[in-house]
Amino acid sequence: MKPLNPTPNHQTSPRQSKISRRNFMKHALAAGSAVAVPAFIPARALGRDGAAAPSERIVVGVIGHGPRGRYDLSVMLPEKDVQFVAVCDVLRERREQAKAMVDTHYGNQACVMYRDMFEIYGRSDIDAVLIATGEHWHTLASILAVKAGKDVYSEKPCGMTMGEVQALDEAVHRYGRVFQAGTQRRSQANFQYAVHLAQSGILGRLHTMHASVYVPKRTYDWLPAQPEPSPEECDWDRWLGPSPWRPYNRQYVTGGWRGHYDFEGAANFLDWGAHTLDLCQWANQSDHTMPLEYEANDSGIVGQYANGVKLICDFLPDPFGNRAPQYKTSTGTCPVRFIGDEGWVETGDNGEIVLSESLARTQQRRFEKPGTSAAGHGRNFFDCVKSRALPVCNQNIMRTSHTACFAAELSWELGRKITFDPVAERFVNDAEANRRINRATRAPWSFYV
Repeated sequence: MKPLNPTPNHQTSPRQSKISRRNFMKHALAAGSAVAVPAFIPARALGRDGAAAPSERIVVGVIGHGPRGRYDLSVMLPEKDVQFVAVCDVLRERREQAKAMVDTHYGNQACVMYRDMFEIYGRSDIDAVLIATGEHWHTLASILAVKAGKDVYSEKPCGMTMGEVQALDEAVHRYGRVFQAGTQRRSQANFQYAVHLAQSGILGRLHTMHASVYVPKRTYDWLPAQPEPSPEECDWDRWLGPSPWRPYNRQYVTGGWRGHYDFEGAANFLDWGAHTLDLCQWANQSDHTMPLEYEANDSGIVGQYANGVKLICDFLPDPFGNRAPQYKTSTGTCPVRFIGDEGWVETGDNGEIVLSESLARTQQRRFEKPGTSAAGHGRNFFDCVKSRALPVCNQNIMRTSHTACFAAELSWELGRKITFDPVAERFVNDAEANRRINRATRAPWSFYV
C-alpha cells in the first residue's frame, strides 16, 4: 500500500509536508474502509466469554514493536475490555510479528498492518495508541497522536530534551487527552510501600534519597554504511524521523541506536533515572517541582530540593551485577533508598523491602510481584481512558521528573554545578546550559509546528 503521508525526501519542503499531515486524516479514513473482515465472529466480539461488549471496549493501535513494545503488548492483550486492531512499524518483520501476536490472541486475522503511523492516527475507530518506538520518536509520535484525538501510553523516556517533554505536556493539555508515561514502577506494590513509609512519617523527617542510574555515556560516531533496503522492508528515512540524517545500518533499527547521541536523550541517564529519580520525586512529594541545584562527582550526581532534602543519583557501572556500597544486592535492579531521621527503606525490582534495624520488626518485608511488570500500569491507563482521570504517571509528573533527569545529566556533561529555576524551567544565569534545553530537529519532523 502506498503510504498516505509519503516519506519526505531531502528535497521535500516543510510546507509540502505540513499539507500532507494536515490532510492525512481524510485520506487515512478512506483507506481504512478496505479493512479485511474475519470469516466468522468470535464469541468475544459479541461480548461473551467474559469479554466486554463492543460498545464498552477501548480500541487500540500499536506504534513500534521492538522488544519493549512486544512486552507491553503481551501484558495488555489479556485486558478483556481492550481490543488491539492495528500495528505499525517501519520494519516489515516487526509489523508481521506484532500482527501474529494480536491475531493469535484473538483467534482471527483482523489486525491490520501499517508502516505509516498516520494511517493509524487517521482511523476514527481507534481510541488510544501504545507508543514503543525508539526514544527519538516518542515525543513527536505522542504529539501527533493527541492532535488526532487519541489517548496515549508512551514508553519512556518520553522525550530527548527538556523542550520536548515541555511541548508534549502542553499538547496533552491542549487537546484534552489521557497520557500515561511507561514508568511502570509507580504501579508496583513494593515501590508504593517504600514511598508510603517516606511520606507517612514512619521514617521520621526525610532528608536523603538515593536513585540508582547508569553512568552517563554517549557516542557521536556513525556505524558503517550499509545498502539501504526498500522502504517496504525498512523505511529508513521514516525511522530517522526528527533525528539528523546518517547512512543506514541495520544495527540502528534492531536496538543498536542506544548510546548514540542523535537517538538517545540525556546520555542514557533516563533509562533508569526516568524510574528511580521519578520515585524519589514521588517520595519527596515533589511531583510539581524538582531539585534546585545539581552537581556531579565521580560517583554520582547530587541534587538539593527547596525543602532541604538531598537527592543522590548513584552511578552503577554494571546495573545487573555490581552495586554501590549503599545498596543491597538482594533488591534487584533499579534500587532506590529513602532515609529519614528514624530509619531507612530500600527496594528494587525483585520486590524485596530492606529496612533499617529500627524498622525491620514492624514493617512488611516482601512483595511477590516484581517491580518490572507493566500490567497494572497499563490497567491504570485503560481505567483512566474510561474515566478521563489522570493516570499515575500522567503528563504533569512526566514533565517534572524527566526535567530533573535532564538537569542532573547536564551537570555531569558540563562538569560543574548548575542551578535550576523550577518555575521558569530555565537554568539560572547560565546561557550555556539553557542552550541545551532544545535540540534542532530534522525538517519536516519538528514537534514545535
